[in-house]
Amino acid sequence: MNPVIIGNATLYNADCRDVLPMLTGVDAVITDPPYKYYDDYKWEYCDITSLPDTLMSVHGFWFWSGSEFPIAWSARHIWSKANRNIGKNAEQYEDIYELNGGKTGLVYRHAVIDSEMNAILNGDIFVNHPCQKPIRLIHRLVKKTKGVILDPFMGSGTTGVAAVQMNRSFIGIEIDNQYFDIACKRIEDAQRQSVLFT
Repeated sequence: MNPVIIGNATLYNADCRDVLPMLTGVDAVITDPPYKYYDDYKWEYCDITSLPDTLMSVHGFWFWSGSEFPIAWSARHIWSKANRNIGKNAEQYEDIYELNGGKTGLVYRHAVIDSEMNAILNGDIFVNHPCQKPIRLIHRLVKKTKGVILDPFMGSGTTGVAAVQMNRSFIGIEIDNQYFDIACKRIEDAQRQSVLFT
């Protein structure tokens, strides 16, 4: 399987379980895997405990909800969804588990990017992915890591965009063709802008 190379980003349109055994040189993971009870989106649950051990031995931030996180972690952070009101049929908080890193849990208060208006109000771009993460939140996580960043469940590419904007090397894997194309375009746009300002 041939990756798409965009500047410092290497992107695979594939199942991460096929790509991960071949990867080396990963220093950090920032990802949002399809966890159990995420049936609304019809995504296949991936048992992350079956992924290569090397993934669990590097510094990482893993978004997780709906069930107990199945991997040993060093800190549990909270993403407080600033524009979610109590009573709405949506989660107001989401866990972010840190592996092999800090010990103190933090609260990250950032709005959900679930519409054009919310994106504009929060300096973001809406790409119509049901689990799009706020770019400002991902920037904060990227700043806490070093080296090459991997997102094995890349979705619409927010982690890759943040990495490129911060002049970091990135490896992204996404199984869905539609979201892979969106991620490539977003990362390519971020790469082009970062070259302009370099």
